[in-house]
Amino acid sequence: MTWTTHTVFNQPYPLSNSNLFLSDTPLCEAVAREGAGWDRELLASVGLQLGSAESLELGRLANAAPPELLRYDSRGERLDEVRFHPAWHLLMQGVCANRLHNLSWQPDVRENAMVARAARFILHAQVEAGTLCPVTMTHGAIPLLQTLLPASFKAWREPLLSDRYDPHLQPGDQKRGLLIGMGMTEKQGGTDLLSNTTRAEPLGRSGPGEAYRITGHKWFFSVPQSDAHLILAQAKGGLSCFFLPRLLPDGSRNAIRLERLKEKLGNRSNASSEAEFTDATGWLLGEEGEGIRLILKMGSMTRFDCALGSHGQMRRAFSLALWHAHHRQVLGKNLIEQSLMRQVLGSQALQLEGQTALLLRLARAWSTPQREAEQAFARLFTPAAKYVICKAGMPFVAEAMEVLGGTGYCEESELPRLYREMPVNSIWEGSGNVMCLDVLRVLNKQPGVLEMLNHEFEAVRGCNRDFDACWHALRIGLRSPEEAQARHLTHSLLLLATAAQLLKYAEPPLADAWCRQWLSHTGSETLEPVVERLLLRACGR
Repeated sequence: MTWTTHTVFNQPYPLSNSNLFLSDTPLCEAVAREGAGWDRELLASVGLQLGSAESLELGRLANAAPPELLRYDSRGERLDEVRFHPAWHLLMQGVCANRLHNLSWQPDVRENAMVARAARFILHAQVEAGTLCPVTMTHGAIPLLQTLLPASFKAWREPLLSDRYDPHLQPGDQKRGLLIGMGMTEKQGGTDLLSNTTRAEPLGRSGPGEAYRITGHKWFFSVPQSDAHLILAQAKGGLSCFFLPRLLPDGSRNAIRLERLKEKLGNRSNASSEAEFTDATGWLLGEEGEGIRLILKMGSMTRFDCALGSHGQMRRAFSLALWHAHHRQVLGKNLIEQSLMRQVLGSQALQLEGQTALLLRLARAWSTPQREAEQAFARLFTPAAKYVICKAGMPFVAEAMEVLGGTGYCEESELPRLYREMPVNSIWEGSGNVMCLDVLRVLNKQPGVLEMLNHEFEAVRGCNRDFDACWHALRIGLRSPEEAQARHLTHSLLLLATAAQLLKYAEPPLADAWCRQWLSHTGSETLEPVVERLLLRACGR
């Protein structure tokens, strides 16, 4: 039947069947520049697959049908299992096949593997964010487990490094792939981990690798279906880190009780739970009292993933806005031809240019931690990137939503889901103030950090007057950084690091435009001279 009163025109088709990698020139360039060009062919293949209508639909379905907690079976036996929509499992197969959970730790790892992984992570984030939580925690946990895994679980090492996703409830040594979760925060503490009340008492001998009785709770027990969790508990020697498997070595269930799944604003495909431990069994990692130190090692990597995830989602929001602007007409002209709309989209493209350059540079620093300057770069700019980029995501997606107007506000669009996803990366693994205080600690305690900053920023001094003025002001602020100024200082540090990357490697007109936009008091100047170039690069040209 033809509906003569309802002919649809001037309404773009949904954006699908595009190559998420090849359509992103800044990302392609950064991957090559930072030493992971060897992964280009795979990234192009992954980008094509993830940009397909089928993959995008999986992302929608996984969020439309969130996980369900099954506490008991038909006989009344305690289950404590989580049921997921089939779309979740298909997406998990993809992230594991692309080794987002262990690429960096392979025995035959390629140079700058963190750069390749960062690019793959950005691509996956554009399709579905919830499935990134299990793999980011596993990626952060593996370095600890490679050296501290208790003797009873040595057989876990091989499946931890596999490219398989295995959701079956079986002992770890019988599985093809494993995932590791985290359980740190409690009701009374949140960020204040030292206030944790969960107790750990040795079942026999105490010390590294020994079994302890765990009694207490976790207010956020992330990815409860994981094969094991790293948790914090109070032992005689202080707050300590424990390896808490879902199944014990004899195949029986550990005493982990899932009380409920969290009802969250976003990230709805991913299960986050509250858990109680009543005489559960955990194995001590490291020495008693070393819990915070060990968890911080893991936390730095998961914080980096927060920034990567927010950036990937921002890129998807921008792609949707740009696609709409190319195909929607207003007053006889496509939106992309309207001067004011070009300014909006050009500014967003410029913001993404800077973030891409900075994040891939940061990934290279993570790839070479044996170099003191690179270790200092990673340690300083990881919390700074998490603070600035994750917080920028919310207004960025809202701006993209405005490009589509009412259509962008409706659930048929991807943008409402992207908007709801944005706050979690800003909150999880430490909110804004926590990140900024961490930046201050690094400035005060990390060896070589000031020398690293001088090396990074002095290399481009004289290339742009806005950069020079900001670098001069920052040097003054670094003499005696105060807590009350931590947010301003952190923001300035990341902007200057981003500008330094662009001044080194970007086309000079784009680098100068970025500095005017973000470092100058006259940043409201028109971007028209570079808008066309920015929008072409954002389309892979």
